[in-house]
Amino acid sequence: MELTDFVGRGVDYPLRFDEQGRLSLVGGSANIERSIALIIGTAYGERPMRPEFGCGIHSLIFETPSPELSTQIQAQVTASLKRWEPRIDVVSVGVKFDNENTTANILVTFRLKDTYDVRNLLVPFYLIPNEDERLPQLPQATQESS
Repeated sequence: MELTDFVGRGVDYPLRFDEQGRLSLVGGSANIERSIALIIGTAYGERPMRPEFGCGIHSLIFETPSPELSTQIQAQVTASLKRWEPRIDVVSVGVKFDNENTTANILVTFRLKDTYDVRNLLVPFYLIPNEDERLPQLPQATQESS
């Protein structure tokens, strides 16, 4: 049994076309990696016919990066992948914020159920920092002496 027999083939994400003008298909572990990125990148309610599909991290987008936020992201990603990607076992989910605290880099370690092959996938999740932190610091007003 080959990996594509178990994993199958699916439409490539993001959508693209092949040389013949048909939707590009992807198979094997790339199919699962695209699926993981799609699950994490989809907010609840984004798909009208399946509003419960996706990941709850999008409700955390305005939060300040912290260890608590990292724990929340890990829990949301783990729960969503366990629910929506039956071809894998989630081994671990790690979160590391970039130096500017604008991106949460989510490292998903997973095992393919069919082959027991362990893989890693890094999925960036872009945060929007608090507006107060983005505003330039204005100089203090001073009175001129006359």
